[in-house]
Amino acid sequence: MKVHETRSSTEGRRPMDDDKIMTRKQKAEQQKAASQQQQQSPKKPRQDNNNGRQPDRKSSNEQSSSRDFPEDYKELRKATEENLSVDQMREILQANDQDGSGSDGLVITKCQDLLYYGPLGVCPICGSNLEFDGGKYLCKGSYSEWATCTYSSRNPPRKEEPTKLPDSVLNSPAADLLKKYRDPRHRPKKDLGNGEKVFQNMVISLSGRMSRKQETWKEEIEKHGGKVNGSVIGVNCLVAAEAERDRGGSSKISEAVERGVQVVREQWLLDCIERQELQPLSAYDMLSDLAVEGRGIPWDKQDPGEEALESLTAEIKLYGKRGVYKDTKLSEKGGTVFERDGVVYSCAFSQCNLGRGVNEYCILQLITVPGNNLNLYFKRGKVGDDPGAEERLEEWVNVDNAVKEFTKLFETITGNEFEPWEREKKFQKKPFKFHLIDMDDGVDARHGGLDVRQLGVAAAHSRLEPRVAFLMKVLCSREIYRYALMEMGHDPPDLPMGMLSQFHLKKCEEVLLEFVEKLKSDEGKGQRADVIRSDYSQRWFTLMHSTRPFILRNYQEIADYAAAAFETVKDITDASHIIGDMTGDTIDDPLSDRYEKLGCEISPVEKDSADYKMIVNYLKKTYEPVKLGDIAYGVSVENVYAVESRAAPSYEEIRKLPNKCLLWCGKSLQTMCISTRESTKSDILISEGTRTSNLMRHLNKGFQPAVCTIPVPGYMFGRAIICSDAAAEAARYGFTAVDRPEGVLVLAIASLGDQVVEVNHPPEDTKSWEEGKIGVKGLGRKKTDEFEHFTWKDDIKVPCGKLIPSDHKDSPLEYNEYAVYDPKQTSIRFLVGVKYEEQGVIMETEE
Repeated sequence: MKVHETRSSTEGRRPMDDDKIMTRKQKAEQQKAASQQQQQSPKKPRQDNNNGRQPDRKSSNEQSSSRDFPEDYKELRKATEENLSVDQMREILQANDQDGSGSDGLVITKCQDLLYYGPLGVCPICGSNLEFDGGKYLCKGSYSEWATCTYSSRNPPRKEEPTKLPDSVLNSPAADLLKKYRDPRHRPKKDLGNGEKVFQNMVISLSGRMSRKQETWKEEIEKHGGKVNGSVIGVNCLVAAEAERDRGGSSKISEAVERGVQVVREQWLLDCIERQELQPLSAYDMLSDLAVEGRGIPWDKQDPGEEALESLTAEIKLYGKRGVYKDTKLSEKGGTVFERDGVVYSCAFSQCNLGRGVNEYCILQLITVPGNNLNLYFKRGKVGDDPGAEERLEEWVNVDNAVKEFTKLFETITGNEFEPWEREKKFQKKPFKFHLIDMDDGVDARHGGLDVRQLGVAAAHSRLEPRVAFLMKVLCSREIYRYALMEMGHDPPDLPMGMLSQFHLKKCEEVLLEFVEKLKSDEGKGQRADVIRSDYSQRWFTLMHSTRPFILRNYQEIADYAAAAFETVKDITDASHIIGDMTGDTIDDPLSDRYEKLGCEISPVEKDSADYKMIVNYLKKTYEPVKLGDIAYGVSVENVYAVESRAAPSYEEIRKLPNKCLLWCGKSLQTMCISTRESTKSDILISEGTRTSNLMRHLNKGFQPAVCTIPVPGYMFGRAIICSDAAAEAARYGFTAVDRPEGVLVLAIASLGDQVVEVNHPPEDTKSWEEGKIGVKGLGRKKTDEFEHFTWKDDIKVPCGKLIPSDHKDSPLEYNEYAVYDPKQTSIRFLVGVKYEEQGVIMETEE
């Protein structure tokens, strides 16, 4: 056996708050040009491991200044340190059912906290014992085999009982002082004022002309517990003006680099004070991206926009079950995944444990190389943190021994046996172990789709009508799938989240439905609901691996980050099967081949035809500008296509149905804007229509109903297909990217049936509608002018009219929505290829 490479692992990653201005996609687009012009520097500042504080070498008490604690606490601290041994302090902790493990400094800190404030009580969420880590009080209990408790507090519950002191302590000189605090009635309450000082014990240096005067920043930093030093000697970080980087840096920045002091942007100060929590310095580093070896900062510690930029430019390392992991470099030598007796020896794993700050992936493969021995590859790490990953590639002479080692590692990682899983799909999640990400055979569309270089060549050599070839070129582009997964945070290059097996997707759907029903049964309130949210969120982000997992706290977040994400990943998986591997030569006309797989007849509608003019008028009348950040975008029609899909009812079938309307199709979903996950403010771009990354599945398999019923727009009508009479909804959802202005909107004929129910609020139950296939019209705050509606051919109504305010000002819907419960009553009729054009800056108006 030969070992080619080994790297050590690091601790689990910590979720980070998000920026509050733009989506990751917007930031990525704005930073693309700037990032390509950045120069390189031979030095790289040292990264922090402790949120900007220097590594602990003493107990937290020793690090604190004299003003941190009351005088009587200092007296108790001095007495314990002078008269009690560390072993005696461990005895005190254990006598009071507290955790006595940890370093000597931590034991001293925990014991002094217990003696002064009283023994910690149990977690109010899960009932487990609380622990003090020197800064916060945490719960290390578990809800289930999937998740540990995420409760933390600076003011935890305390036991209302006398403190227990061992005999050895009662015989010590400090006994009289300690007895003073035994009675719960005489214990002081903890002063939380100091805990709110975000820069407590930090020394910060300032450089350059910032947005505020340095004297003003000095006052702010000292107000929040920190100190300002004129030099960079002995400081935690140097905060510099953005202009300092552009002009090459000052002598102070040069000295900071020489001393390994991290140089951060002014935004770090603003965010720390706004969020009242110390933000990771590495996320605001001004210089590390100039280093020859690149940023080297884990994705979860980067600014969301910078993370998005890395995501869009990262090479996919694993694209499916039979893909050889890129970092092995064995695919270049003709390597393939080892297979024996129908068993494919390739596995991917995920683990999300927010209570312990763990969000990791793992890759395990056996790879054969022509003319060489069998290779075992193992990698474990955090997304975007390759330097900190544990990785090894071993060459095995004996195949049976290699297989045994593979199965042994599988059992170590998951707590399950490999053979029962691979042959019978028997698998049970074990506490603190990884769960499988069950990959499907095939190629993830992010890898197999056409790249920028191939797009024009493929269209030029296609036998398809040029306009149809252009549409297929858009649908087969890998960029639209990368953008979609990036926006949702399901974009790790190490896991094929766009190539999941149906078994895995079914498991995700089951967990999602269980989550929704549990919350409904507990009415979403109280400690029981908090447990459900935390437990199922960790389950969800283990199965649906994300770069930034968090606790889904309400129905809207479940709709945005679970239900919508699941449906999009499912759609991209279907698209991946159609696209396959297009990384080779494009002269053999791969677009025509993929067109045949779609199972559709797509033909351009001529611009001088009545249908084309009708559709342009329908779009123009019911459109409102798309707003991204502070820019408004208009839309123009490039092409219109007539569609006849074999997966949906034919036009001849649907024209016979009653109460037909030509409607813009899609679901009122929201794009995955990272910046609002932990914020009560909402800057999410609300949008409806057909995301281009989902269109292949719509054409190939027809419309599918929503996955669940949630009392928010988009899912409030339950398992229905949602349409709208406003192109404004579809256009916002069809928007792809600033640098990719093409979008595709869908017009479908929907039969609402003989009975239509009108509602302007989320219904309590949709089962009767679903079972009776009853058409539902959701009344929005805006409607189309009914005086302008007209009838097209075959008695098909077109609710085309100027958008005007309705009488339903309190409706959760902005525009009218139509719910159809029978897929056989809806059929795609037209695809509208549009181009988004910048209209100008949105002017702020006073309320």
